[in-house]
Amino acid sequence: MKIIVGALAIAFLAGCASPPPLNFSVQGLEPSTRKIDADLKSISVSFAGPSETRGEIPSNGEGVPGLWESSLKEGVNRIAVFDDDSARKVNVFVKITELDIPGGGASMTTKASAIYQVVNRKTGKVIYEREVSNIGTVSGTYAFYGVTRLKESINRAVQENIRIFLDAISVANLDA
Repeated sequence: MKIIVGALAIAFLAGCASPPPLNFSVQGLEPSTRKIDADLKSISVSFAGPSETRGEIPSNGEGVPGLWESSLKEGVNRIAVFDDDSARKVNVFVKITELDIPGGGASMTTKASAIYQVVNRKTGKVIYEREVSNIGTVSGTYAFYGVTRLKESINRAVQENIRIFLDAISVANLDA
């Protein structure tokens, strides 16, 4: 009887806990050891159009592009890879081509894919493009509450996606 009461108490308390917010901010970034000869003027993130998608896109993910964009801006500012004094001006455009969120289960895995482009503002030419695809997985032991595991899997997938792009842009040659 005590076991049943204890299990019910845990289930009740876990059910009352609020899940964490979506947080795409990438931690542990260090300034780049090199600069790209370009001044980054703007960053724009959006969901890809129907013909561009590579997987599932959440129908209720309206806030995702904005959170992704602000976290990418924060990451770019932290690594300080662009040269603010450069005469060449660029924009970064990101198309989210997949954000496949798990439907349930003990372990939660989210797939994230995005196409990152660096575009010369003067010519409109794409000077760098990279597609990044990865997953974020949270085990069943992470949290009792399923929504908590779900949101953490989304956070991990997007954070890693941004990190992969930042690592790549830090060593890319955009001078050509």
